[in-house]
Amino acid sequence: MDLFNYRKNLVLARYEELVTRPNTPIQGNGVYERYANPVITAEMVPPTWKYDFNPATNPYFMERIGCNATLNSGAIKWNGKYILMVRVEGNDRKSFFAVAESPNGIDNFRFWPHPVTMPDTEDPATNVYDMRLTHHEDGWVYGLFCVERHDDSCPGDLSAATAACGIARTRDLINWERLPDLKCKSQQRNVVLHPEFVNGKYALYTRPQDGFIDTGSGGGIGWALIDDITNAEVTEETIIDRRYYHTIKETKNGEGPHPIKTSKGWLHLAHGVRGCASGLRYVLYLYMTSLEEPWKKIASPGGYFMAPVGGEYIGDVMNVLFTNGWIADEDGKVFIYYASSDTRMHVATSTIDRLVDYCLNTPEDGLSTSESVRTLNRLIDSNLEILGE
Repeated sequence: MDLFNYRKNLVLARYEELVTRPNTPIQGNGVYERYANPVITAEMVPPTWKYDFNPATNPYFMERIGCNATLNSGAIKWNGKYILMVRVEGNDRKSFFAVAESPNGIDNFRFWPHPVTMPDTEDPATNVYDMRLTHHEDGWVYGLFCVERHDDSCPGDLSAATAACGIARTRDLINWERLPDLKCKSQQRNVVLHPEFVNGKYALYTRPQDGFIDTGSGGGIGWALIDDITNAEVTEETIIDRRYYHTIKETKNGEGPHPIKTSKGWLHLAHGVRGCASGLRYVLYLYMTSLEEPWKKIASPGGYFMAPVGGEYIGDVMNVLFTNGWIADEDGKVFIYYASSDTRMHVATSTIDRLVDYCLNTPEDGLSTSESVRTLNRLIDSNLEILGE
């Protein structure tokens, strides 16, 4: 066999092996179950996206267009399939969106034949990433994502950037109508569209920040009402989930996917960031808001919900979990899709009942060591009394 076909067969066999391998749950903590394998990695991007299959122009079957990472995926249930809107990052550092589909939500994810062709605005972006998907009650599926451009106010600094919220909508996840970027006084990342109208208006979860990386005076996760989604502008923001000193969200926090509606309230998944000796540590946490007033917090369990474990620590950006997608099935099962260390996608599963129980019955952060010990002793004393010790 010639080298071209030998290499091609090896690549295709490895791809099929990865895509079709079964994923098995790992014993969890009662709140959720992780799974043994990532659901999407860079190796699971289709070979037709990376290799030239023409032996005349690629006699050694070399990789022509490299893929560095698959991360930070929006999620939606679509035509009975579990859909991830994956951020695919090339070796050139540019990210793009691509749809991957699974029959069961935990393995056998395959990308659709082509990546998403996202139209530009009149001010083209250098990079786009981290799409949140919301099937809104107006009938459209909206994608809100980060738009990155060079900060032209710093002409000599090639690392200076600005962040804005891009908005697009679709009815088939293939053809996208690009709307104007969100207008706002501050830079915005991690903006999420609430799935229902609130007082006849579109509602956004925001994260105001002073710079591209630093939140600065931005106090946490915000709430804003928008009159017209086709010309969206934030004129007033209310912080609904604040940052606090010496907590998991000391440095910054941001909404993950849009919240899930439950009988007890809106269930939110978010990320929190703090500084440590090795850099920034990203973890996931939950909170709940009122059904009638989604901007009012009713439950805030202390500490993180999920943090990196094992191999999840390792990757392009170490010690990071990030999420912007989850799916709640009609039977109450919840699929939580998260990226580890800006490199690969994973899934964890739970149920609405378990997640609501976790939120409503987990103690809040007392914000000091003394309060943490008091909370712990109350649990210990109660358990000792039950056990008769």
